[in-house]
This record gives sequence, C-alpha cells and structure tokens, in this order.
Amino acid sequence: MNIVEQAQPLELSSATYVVFDIETTGLSITANKIIELAAVKMVEGKEVDRYATFVNPHERIPYHIQQLTNINDDMVKNAPELVPVLKEFVEFVGDAVLVAHNARFDMGFIQAALKNSGMATLDNPYLDTLELARLIHPGMKNHRLNTLADKYKVLLESHHRAIDDTIALAGILNGLLSDVDKQKSIKMLDRLNDYVGMDLSNTRPFHCGIYALNMAGKKNLYKLVSMSHTQFFKRVPTIPKSKLQEMRDGLLVLSGCEKGEFFETVLNKTEEEAEEIAGFYDVLEIQPLTMYMHLVDKGLVGSPEEIKTAMSKIVRIGEKLDKPVIATGNVHYLDPRDKLFRDITIHGITGFSPLKDQRKPDAHLRTTEEMLEEFEFLGQDKCYEVVVTNTSQLADRFEELELFPDKLFTPILDGADDEIRNTCYETAKSIYGEHLPEVVVARLEKELEPIIKYGFSANYLISEKLVKKSNRDGYLVGSRGSVGSSVVATFLGISEVNPLPAHYICLNSDCKHSEWFLDGSIPSGFDLPGKACPQCGKMMKGEGQDIPFETFLGFKGDKVPDIDLNFSGEYQPHAHNFTKEMFGEKNVFRAGTIGTVAEKTAFGFAKKYEEHNNKRWRGAELNRLASGCTGVKRSTGQHPGGIVVVPDYIEVEEITPVQFPADDVNAEWKTTHFDYHAFEANLLKLDILGHDDPTMMRMLQDLTGVDPTTIPMNDPKVMSMFNSTESLGVTPDQIRSPVATFGVPEMGTKFVRQMLVESQPSSFADLLQISGLSHGTGVWLGNAQELIKNGTCNIKTVIGCRDDIMLFLIYKAGMEASLAFKITESVRKGRGLSQEWIDEMKKCKVPQWYIDSCLKIQYMFPKAHAAAYVISAVRTAYFKLYHPIEYYATYFSVRAEDFDIELCAQGYEAIYRRIEEIEQLGFGATPKEKGSLPVLEMALEMTARGLSIKNIDLYRSEAVRFTVDGNSLIPPFSALQGIGDNAARNIAAAKELGEFLSIEDFQQKAKASKTAVELLTQMGCFRGLPESNQLSLF
Repeated sequence: MNIVEQAQPLELSSATYVVFDIETTGLSITANKIIELAAVKMVEGKEVDRYATFVNPHERIPYHIQQLTNINDDMVKNAPELVPVLKEFVEFVGDAVLVAHNARFDMGFIQAALKNSGMATLDNPYLDTLELARLIHPGMKNHRLNTLADKYKVLLESHHRAIDDTIALAGILNGLLSDVDKQKSIKMLDRLNDYVGMDLSNTRPFHCGIYALNMAGKKNLYKLVSMSHTQFFKRVPTIPKSKLQEMRDGLLVLSGCEKGEFFETVLNKTEEEAEEIAGFYDVLEIQPLTMYMHLVDKGLVGSPEEIKTAMSKIVRIGEKLDKPVIATGNVHYLDPRDKLFRDITIHGITGFSPLKDQRKPDAHLRTTEEMLEEFEFLGQDKCYEVVVTNTSQLADRFEELELFPDKLFTPILDGADDEIRNTCYETAKSIYGEHLPEVVVARLEKELEPIIKYGFSANYLISEKLVKKSNRDGYLVGSRGSVGSSVVATFLGISEVNPLPAHYICLNSDCKHSEWFLDGSIPSGFDLPGKACPQCGKMMKGEGQDIPFETFLGFKGDKVPDIDLNFSGEYQPHAHNFTKEMFGEKNVFRAGTIGTVAEKTAFGFAKKYEEHNNKRWRGAELNRLASGCTGVKRSTGQHPGGIVVVPDYIEVEEITPVQFPADDVNAEWKTTHFDYHAFEANLLKLDILGHDDPTMMRMLQDLTGVDPTTIPMNDPKVMSMFNSTESLGVTPDQIRSPVATFGVPEMGTKFVRQMLVESQPSSFADLLQISGLSHGTGVWLGNAQELIKNGTCNIKTVIGCRDDIMLFLIYKAGMEASLAFKITESVRKGRGLSQEWIDEMKKCKVPQWYIDSCLKIQYMFPKAHAAAYVISAVRTAYFKLYHPIEYYATYFSVRAEDFDIELCAQGYEAIYRRIEEIEQLGFGATPKEKGSLPVLEMALEMTARGLSIKNIDLYRSEAVRFTVDGNSLIPPFSALQGIGDNAARNIAAAKELGEFLSIEDFQQKAKASKTAVELLTQMGCFRGLPESNQLSLF
C-alpha cells in the first residue's frame, strides 16, 4: 500500500501540508455520513491556518459513535450542510499536500462526498501517516494515533474528535518527516513510496480462500503455505498478493469471509472500488447472515439489512464481471449441537481474544434446504444459482487429488546397495571367519534381499554414518525399538544387539570358531557358561539374542524401517546438525507434531466456561462437553528427535509444506507442516533421540578408563544385584530395598524393583523378560504377575516380549512361521486372537494359560528394544558395583535434579530420616518432595556403602559435574538451587583466574548475582574472605 497517493516530486521540507481528519456515523462510504471535518495547514513545520466544523448528517448518530467521539445529535442539528463545507474545505486545501492517519478512509469519504455532490474530486497528493509510521517504526506494538502521540510527546486531548486528532497529527507529522530523513535520507515526497512492499510486517492482512484444482495447484498451494509460515510469517501466516498471483497456476482464489478485502470494500467503499478489487478473485463468496452479525453487534454495520444489501451488491458485481458468486457455509463443525464445544474451546484455549466475548455464529454444516432459506432474500432464481448451480459447477472443476503419493522417496546414495552388502559380509567375516556359518549367510541374505529390493539401503547407511560420527566423537549410541532385530543393523554398527540365535564364538582372531543353538533352547547367548574353544583352547564368548527379523520389517520385509537411535543428550544437537552436512540444509526438517487439547485440559475448559457463564452442569454433562473439546488442535511443535530427509530429486512441497515449530521465526530448524505420521510412508524419518545413558557411559569411561563395550554381560556379582543387595555390601534394611538397582536405567523404579523381587531374575534372558513386562500393557499386572505367583510358570516361561510369541509358536509348538507372525502382530497390538487361531494353537498343544495370557495383552515391547535397554542396565550396574564413587559422581551429575547439598552432606542418618518424612506425608507430599526421592535413595545407598558427600568448595567444585575426592564427592556449583548452569560456569571460570581477594572480587570476576553470593555465603564458601577489597588505614 502506497504511503503517498497521487504523488508528485515535491520537497518534503518546503511543501505545504493540510493535515485533516473527519468523524463519521460509521465506516461505510455509501451508508454513513460525515459529522465533523477539521484541518490544519502547515508550512515548514508550523501551523499557519486552521479549519474546523460540524456537519449536519440529517440522521441520528449511532450510540456507539456518540460514545467514541463525544459528538451527539444536539451538537450537529444546526451545523452547516455538507456541500458548503466541502467547498470551504477544497478552497482551504488549495494545492497543498493532504495528510491523514489511515488516509484511505478519510480520503475515501471526501472523494465520494465530492462526487455525490457533483463536484470535482481532489487530485492533490495525499500522505498516509499510518503507512509512513509503519515504514519508519516497524517494531512498534501498534501505530495508532495515541501511540504515536506518546512517542513524539504530542498532546492528544480528546481522541476521536476531528480537531484534536488533527492538531496532534500535525505534531506527529513533523516527527515522522524528521525521522524519515534521518533513517532513509528521503527528501522528496514521491520517493516515500520507494520502500513500499519491502516490509509487510505491519501491513494488515486480509482473508481469502485458496483451493488446489489439480496436482500443480496442490504443489503451489503447499509452497504458499510454506512461505506464509516462514518467509512471510508476521504474527499470523500471510502471503503477498503479488506472490499469490505469481504462483496461481492450478489454484482457485475465493474472495473470503467478512475479513476479506472484497467484502470490506463492498461494505464501506464505492461499487467501482469493489469491482476493481473483485477483478483479482476467481469466485466471489457470500455466507449466511449469522456470519456477519458480529459486525452489527460492534456497531460497524448499522443493521442486518445493510449486510443483505452488501450481499446483493456482490451478486450484482458478479453478474457484471461474469464471475461466479457462491454461497459457502464457513463451516467450523458438523452439527448445531457442536457449537457449544467450539464456544468452550475458544473460551478456554485463548488468552486475550476478541472472540471470547463476541457472539459466535452458527457455523455448522447446513443442508441445501437450510442454505436456500438463508439466501431467499436474493430471490428464488438467484438464490438457487448461488447455493446449488454455481457450487455444483465449481465442484466439477476439481480433479481428484492424491494427498500423499503411494511411494517412498529415499535419498539416493551412489553404490549404497553394494556398500551395505560388502560392509555386512566384511564385518561378519571379521567375527565368524572367512567361511561363514550357514546360519549367518542365510540370515544376511534374508535381510539384504528385501532391504535392497525395496530401496532401504540408504536408510541403513545414513544411520551407520550417524552412529560412526558419534562414536568417533567419543559417544556411544544406543538403539531403540526393533532395529536390533536386524543383523544388517548389527554388522553396520547401528545396533549393539546381535539378533542371531544363541551361539559361542571364539575371540581368537586366528580361530573364530563358533557353535550354535538353533532350537530356541537358549533365549540369550549372554547366559552361556564359560567354555574353552575346542579348536584352539582359548575361552569363547556367548552371543546372540535370537530375535526374528520379521518383527522389524514385516514378514515380506517391505515395511519402512524405523531406526530409532539414542544419542547422548549432550551430543544430540551435533547429530542433528550432521544431517544438514550430509544432505544440505534445504533437505532436512524436524518432524512436525500437532499439539491437541488433552482430556483433563478439556474438562478444565468446561469447568471454566461453566463458572464464567453461571451454569450448573452435572458431572456427566461436564464429561460429555469435555470429550467434545478433546483432540482440538492447540499448537504445533516438533518431535524431540525426528529428522525428516527430503531427497534432492524432489521438493519438500511435493509431500508437505514446512513451517517453524510453534511459529517461532527465530527457531534454528524448520518443521514439517503436517504431522509426520501423515507421510511416514513417503519420506525417510531419522529418530535421533537424546538420552542420559550414552552421556553417563561417556563420563564413566572418562572417570574410570573402562571401555563400556568390554563389560561382560554375565558377571555373577552384577547379576545378583537384580535379586539382592549382597554384592553391594549392604542389607535391604539399610537401603530400604531388597534389590540393588537404584539408578540402574529401566530397573530402578519402585514398580520394576517390585517385579524383580517377585520374579527373582538370575540371567540376562530373565532381565529381557523384566524389560518387556515393565514396558508392555496388560502383560504384567493381572497377567504374568499372577501366573508367577500361582506357580503356573516362572520368569523364564511367561510371555515377556512380542518376539517370544513367534519363537514359542515356531520352536515349541511347531507352527508355520507366517501364521506365527500374524498371531504375534495381532497380540502385540492388543487385537487378541481369532477363534480360528485359538483352535490352531490348541492343535499345536499350546497350553490354555498361554492362550489366556495372549488374550489379555494390549501392547508388547520388542525384544530388540529390551535387549538394548538391558545391555545399558548391566553396564551401569557393573560400574555401580566395581567403581562406586565414579558411578555416584556420574549419576548425580547427569540425572539428579534438586540435589539437597546440606542434607546429603549430613550423612546417612539425616537422609534416612528425610525419606521417612516424605513417605509419611503420603498424598500430602508436594510434587517436588516426591521428585526428590530417587536422588535421596541414591544418596542413602551411597552413604550406606561408606561413601560421603562434602560441601561445595569454592576452588575445587566444578561448574556442573560432581568431583571425585577419594571416597567422597564434591558437589558442583549448579547443585545449589538458585544457581543455574550458566552462572555455575561463570563461577568455575572465575576461580581459574586465581584466588579471590574478597567477596566483592569474587562477585565481579564471576559476574555472580546477589542471590548466588548469598547462597554461597550460607554454605560457608567465603569463610575467611573480607567483604570488599578496600583497606582501612588508622
């Protein structure tokens, strides 16, 4: 929008300006009248003349206008007529430059009044101070007259009175012209338009409807959505009209609702102006009267009849310009009864919003009969045309669109198929020898064939590169999900889990002899007892978790691989950014998510609405209303670790638009506009998750020098920690637990500790069962727990992981593999068993308790995921047993929040008492108190083992990590509640500069806050230090 219309090359400093303002009975040029006109003539920044008068409108001034302007009917009843006022005003203006705030409004009224009075319209240049202010001060919260008056320290006495607004605007004009000279070095009037269109951040956006007619239109539509949410996002998604015009191929543009520029022009401007605006649109839109009624409520439109007149005018313009006019429902919900759900959600979900208190329209899906009733004022034939004929013809123009292609687009890595095959065989031979056992070759080929056939090689190689990069940088990577079911993933180094059947392998590089157990009798090779190699006499190692490949890629191997990787939380951002290096910044996006209203939140919305509107609803009605609001979109976000890769041979908009997460334009990454589940069959998604376990392993390796990958998985003392406390040298009473798994990942919660007590695991395979049981739903409680208690089976024979069902049915029941897989898939998803399957299981002599157990299961954990977790758990337990002080230093550094230094430094008895106090509070304990229990339990165990925690030391404490000092730990500065990580790092950096001369010296060097100094003083850290550097001389 131009800053100056009808511009001329005049010097800004020497031009004569007439600053003016009008007050009217409403916003419509055609329906409302001028009631006051005032003007001030300015030369070289000084007022030289003034003009002000009321105008008799010959109609009552609406109440809301009287309230706004303080002009009433008595003040205008004897005022001059409009025509002589216009003549005086034109004479007063002469050839000066006209100036108004939102000049399109004021000039629109003046020009229309002149035209209607048979007078020539003004051809003077006119300058809009609203647009000029937007150019010079784009960062201001708004550019209203009163806001600008405050900025330029101009007196504005009676806002919305023409004379007072005009006098204030004259002062504002001086400030704006001075600033535009300083900022932009603009000296000439016509040059003010040089910057128009460059910054749209303060331009008021209008609504319109954009529809894709065909596949070309769909892609253009997606591109427009992307641009509107990124490049042109200004508080809300916007798109410049010029950009829409440029990308119009395959699109249909409708004029939109009452917030569209066309409807607003029809309502408030001349018919000629409306026709000019209509030229841009393909279809002109009208909606049921209720959609516009809030304009009447706000006094922006005088009556419902004015709205009907406006719609009739739209129909007339459509006929004149040969553009179809269609009646749309502006549908927000399906049924009339759903209106209350929308009202409740709007009331609950928004902070300040004008929607809250305004009357909401009936926006349900109307029937054809209802729509015909809405528009019968247009006459029977025209009504039928806009509701039925035009709408049907419009619908016929749309081609059938494929929203998401039926195809996977993976990045093309040259030679990926050969590389994956060669690497796997090289790795296999390095482990099992040049002449590979048949079982290895058969499994490799079983996997490689579908991986290569269905184009998944790149997926595997990308994950391999990510893992190797992390390993090179010193961080282990843990696998999640079912990827450990793939021996290809194992041989590429993606997963540590070996899914082959249990076997011995000789570690002698000159021997590599292996022995295999192919009957399913050994669930985990880690449990095989020590055995000397019959070939060379060296000790062999047990390996293999016996996990079928089908649980990862399906029975045909055609399921898109979902490779989830657990990176160190510290390293995760580096792993994410490495994908940008691999594929380029324009080809990787964070996987988008849609945040919706949760059930509890919806119930809160319903209660809030009930109270606000003085309703009294029963509980059942509140629940019904809450259910109607549950699942409504609330925000957008991003998957914590999901990275979507778009290959370089397609554009992302062929699948999905993109945006910033939660519309944060300062975000480092862009996200997919659609929830990533919508297109997971089209694009590769990498799950690069952040986790504490790899961080702990890295820190433990640094502290102990022990490589976690060399830790044995069958150490008897380590295994005993999962069923007793003996190996730690403490009693169950001392640490308030019969097992020693505090702080062991996945095994330390109260729920899992109770499972350990009841099931008494003694092997790695047993721990796999525990992991599966604790992560499943309907697997332990009321199922396996009861079967173990009543002696029907034990931890080794219950159904623990989803793969157990398939292996049991194949190995023990002799069932055909494809049927065993189908049953496994159904049970693990909670879909139960068909009668046909039950009959088949009985034929195969599957026990009744096993069938009953399958029927209770709602969700089952994959064995591969359990194996990855248990490997991490055993490693952690090993460090805890054999390197205790380093383990506790690591645990408290990485996992502990809200560490209570004062309490823990007092030792075992004080910690024990505090745990008892919190437990005695029961439900009365605060969330913070409950959250402190895991840390206190670890501190109790640590002190029970004869280790201790010291106070913070000004010179020995680190920023964020606990320091080992013999059999004691020195807490970091960040462990003090009230000192954040950044403040802690500043303190740690300051102590490297040498000893502190005083508390004042410390505060200056460490840039420490007053709070931080007070906290450290309370801890006795400044003992012996003077307050300041000043010396007193006597």
